[in-house]
Amino acid sequence: MATLTPWRALPAERRIAVIMASAKQHKEVRTALAARIAQKGGGFRATTLMTWSPEKLAKEVVRLNALQPQDELDMLLHLYVELEPSIQIAFLDAAGVAHKDGHISEDSAPPYGDHANTANAVQAVRAQFGEACEHYLMTITTYNAASWPGIEQLVVLNT
Repeated sequence: MATLTPWRALPAERRIAVIMASAKQHKEVRTALAARIAQKGGGFRATTLMTWSPEKLAKEVVRLNALQPQDELDMLLHLYVELEPSIQIAFLDAAGVAHKDGHISEDSAPPYGDHANTANAVQAVRAQFGEACEHYLMTITTYNAASWPGIEQLVVLNT
């Protein structure tokens, strides 16, 4: 059995909600989603799909698994930085990384500290959020482990 990506590991209802929010907030996201559905086939043109509500568009994207890997990462960023930034904010605070509301400062460059900073951040979000932070931790481990020294061992040890 194939391993699910962090995006596909989320329940369908949560993926639909994230896609809807992103499509409502960003016209370019709607355009990209319509193109992804059209690429999957089924007879709909992208221009027709652009007339669909964000909810209908999101449900169809999830039903077809139409997102490409970069799209999935973009949706996870939207989830953890825009929609639900509390875990990201707590993680960055505990790691000592400069940020504004969960957005890492442009002048910061990875890696964002050493193993001790990463361990402190992982411990802090686990203490504050419990099981709710594990998907976030798996997401940054999957997509951005090089920026957080030692995170692969820290996440694997507690999963």
